[in-house]
Amino acid sequence: MKKDYLRALRDGEPLSFNQRVQLILKLSGPAILAQISSIVMQYIDASMVGRLGANDSASIGLVSSSTWVIGGIMISLVEGFSVQMAHSIGAKDNKRARNLMKTGVIIDMLIALLLMALVMSISFYLPGWLGGAEEIRHNATLYLLVYGAFIPVFMINYITCAMIQASGNMKIPSICDTLMFILDMIFNFIFIFPTATYNILGLKLKIYGAGLGVAGAALGTGVSYVVVTAFLIYYMFAKSDILHLRKDEKLKIQLADIKKAFKISLPLACERGITSGASVAVTRIIAPLGSISVAANSFAVTAEALCYMPGYGVQSAATTIIGQSIGAGRKDQTKKLGYIAIGTGVIIMTLTGILMYFLAPIMIGILTPDPAIKALGVTVLRIEALAEPFFAASIVASGVFRGAGDTLAPSLMCLFSLWCVRVPLSIMLVKPLGLKGVWIAMATELTVRGIIFLVRLIRGKWENKLY
Repeated sequence: MKKDYLRALRDGEPLSFNQRVQLILKLSGPAILAQISSIVMQYIDASMVGRLGANDSASIGLVSSSTWVIGGIMISLVEGFSVQMAHSIGAKDNKRARNLMKTGVIIDMLIALLLMALVMSISFYLPGWLGGAEEIRHNATLYLLVYGAFIPVFMINYITCAMIQASGNMKIPSICDTLMFILDMIFNFIFIFPTATYNILGLKLKIYGAGLGVAGAALGTGVSYVVVTAFLIYYMFAKSDILHLRKDEKLKIQLADIKKAFKISLPLACERGITSGASVAVTRIIAPLGSISVAANSFAVTAEALCYMPGYGVQSAATTIIGQSIGAGRKDQTKKLGYIAIGTGVIIMTLTGILMYFLAPIMIGILTPDPAIKALGVTVLRIEALAEPFFAASIVASGVFRGAGDTLAPSLMCLFSLWCVRVPLSIMLVKPLGLKGVWIAMATELTVRGIIFLVRLIRGKWENKLY
């Protein structure tokens, strides 16, 4: 029987270097698979819509950065409670962890309803505000409108995944994400394309479809979330060893817990808002270049995600491990685990960056048959590949800081790198170099961000947040 190193961490047992590495890899593996499954869903959306034409692809690309803003805000709000849960579980106070879980569900779902109303109400105006061409605005509005309707579902999915992960269980969210990408492929095919007859292995089969195009892509993703999230809710409330509801435990909403949650969440929300807001600004810079550039940018962003999503998997594991280590009072292990997590992320993303450089034509070719879009997408992907090791350092370091409750300083660092490096450089380089200039600016900014995050890690400022 394999030793449970996370439990050993909570119990105060010593951990060797090899055991710390195994702990990081054990929790990172399922989280990486979950992140890859998530981006595969985006690949499915993009590749299916890419078959409809450049304008349809550009309509999704125009609003995708805006949906990232909303998604980032929701994930940040969830982490305010899940980080506290990890601390409580590390301290073996599972009753408090369950109370935090219930409080978080109520507070975050109320906010999700407000976000739904906001997004649906601005969906008719946002494509115009972003400077999208007249011919892509209608479909962009439809995509955003359907996305907005599913925001409460997305929120409860983020809640259940984050809280189950905070308990140390990475497998269930990973399995569910894999199932979700399979369902997404099926539902997207049904909703995007019209009824048609296909030749499959020599047999002519008539497959019925709704023919909703761009709106169908958003609907297919939303329905897949509904199916999987229903199971996650059942698992968290009824089957999780640590989190399942107890009849003798009544909800006690503690104002101090809510305040602490927002103290953690607000800087994270600002960081993600800053990141996504900069993406929106860059999208606005790119929009006048035309549908080819907008579509190539969108496809390249989707393709690059396969390279950096493993870093976010390691980040999720790092947040859980650092959080539980802090809750258990394991000062002897916390720093060491943080360094190993960052080293793991950098190694993985360096390898994926090399693969992305050489496989760029295949990655973009899967998404679009258009030769002009493909050529431009390959060029910008190869520019970005050079910055992946530094991007990895910033991603995983952010997870380490987050597990320690240190969220304000990293958010300010992110604000500096995005708005003082990426956006100004994009404005300077877009005219002489077009989309390539924007991606040179992006690669430069990610390198700067990685360096300043590593400096903070080495200087040890984040340790002041631990105890």
